Amino acid sequence: MKLSNRKRDKVIPLCRPWIGEAEIEAVAEVLKLGWLSTGPKTAEFERRFAEYIGVKHALAVSSCTAGLHLALIAAGVGSGDEVITTPYTFTATSEVIAYTGARPVFADIDARTLNILPEDIEKRVTKATKAIIPVDIAGLPCEQESIIQIANRHNLCIIDDAAHAVSAEYRGVKIGAIADMSSFSFYATKNLTTAEGGMVTTDNDDFANQIRLIHYHARDKDAWARQQSQNRWYYDVTAQGYKYNMSDIQAALGLCQLAKIEKQYERRIKIVDRYNKAFEEMPEIVIPKDIEDGKHAWHLYIIQLNTERLNITRDEFINAMLEENVECGVHYIPLHFHMFYQQKYGYKKGDFPNAEKAYERVATLPLHPNLTEDDADYVIEAVKRVIC
Repeated sequence: MKLSNRKRDKVIPLCRPWIGEAEIEAVAEVLKLGWLSTGPKTAEFERRFAEYIGVKHALAVSSCTAGLHLALIAAGVGSGDEVITTPYTFTATSEVIAYTGARPVFADIDARTLNILPEDIEKRVTKATKAIIPVDIAGLPCEQESIIQIANRHNLCIIDDAAHAVSAEYRGVKIGAIADMSSFSFYATKNLTTAEGGMVTTDNDDFANQIRLIHYHARDKDAWARQQSQNRWYYDVTAQGYKYNMSDIQAALGLCQLAKIEKQYERRIKIVDRYNKAFEEMPEIVIPKDIEDGKHAWHLYIIQLNTERLNITRDEFINAMLEENVECGVHYIPLHFHMFYQQKYGYKKGDFPNAEKAYERVATLPLHPNLTEDDADYVIEAVKRVIC
């Protein structure tokens, strides 16, 4: 590709939801019908999503964070327990462990894939360990088989943080149908969005029943169910519950997004292929790791800068890209760098060298279905101008 000196008038955003007329019309229809909260659209979305993933149960919730919290409760995690997870993730993955009174125990990552290392999980298991929360970073499935073997040896529950992993697969099975429970994110930047929202998937009837009960104030009937019964006003509260339900407005949006999930993936993979072809021969850049026996969801395109060969730092690279009107990001600041985890749990810099090395090198480039080939080419040109 011949470099040009062109500069865009507007910033190419890192993420942007792919919303069309179908979504707008579906949301408008719900508004016109007047049933806005949890109702028939939410139930339909749950059914369709369960069919898509290939599981018995899909439970719509207000966020992936809520889903992870509910899954931990269903798994019986509480005060005095330990849950092993990665320090290389968004804080939600770990803070839900704190919600329960358990302790988050971090295991280091593979510096190439950015996913949690199974061998480091094994080293962190104690008598107090109750569960493992792996994270499929950027949409790349973790080493599921190795993690399952560890869980089976120690009788641990696996709760997959699948926030990035809608449409990802591991050895022919969709993420969401492998772990004991999985929690997906439908946040505004995700591959499938309901603006805010999430979904818990499981084949375990007991887990599903408990989550369905407590996610909406632990009432034996929600408002829509009461509308179908003779005594519409009556319900019983049978346990401590939470306000973690999804609305029909969100579900209507989600149904439209689910219908085009593979189409958005096709658009993403075209951009990924374009990036890979441009960057794979550049010694200054390490392109993202793909999976040989599965499917990467490509929620994020995270490059690693070979800083030893560059005259700029990662931060300087991101600032220079913004000068070129290309927004980049960092996924993620290691959790043990944050004050909360240092003060409450005693973590410190130096504890997880692979996560720290990755943090110094990573930069996330724009990747979403709204990008055109010309947009992608401009991003490539900008990268080359900045680092060459």
